Amino acid sequence: MIIKSSTTLRNNYGEISRLAHEEQEPIYITKNGEGDLVVMSIDAFERREQLHRLRLKLEAAERGRLAGAPTYTLEESMKRLEKIYAEK
Repeated sequence: MIIKSSTTLRNNYGEISRLAHEEQEPIYITKNGEGDLVVMSIDAFERREQLHRLRLKLEAAERGRLAGAPTYTLEESMKRLEKIYAEK
């Protein structure tokens, strides 16, 4: 975990930017000794967002499975896809 003060952010933006890009993890910014902000590179943020969206989809699929939605093996899925592509 990287923790920097708001003074460091204000006075050394370049250092914070470099750290964010090199470490690819959030940088926690404190103000008066208390947590205030989180700074991260756009690439790291976009990866987190993709992972979050994937988790939401997996959770929805699991809820559906638990509710009795039909499930398919890998082989069944492949056959269904092959059928769909053969019809086109």
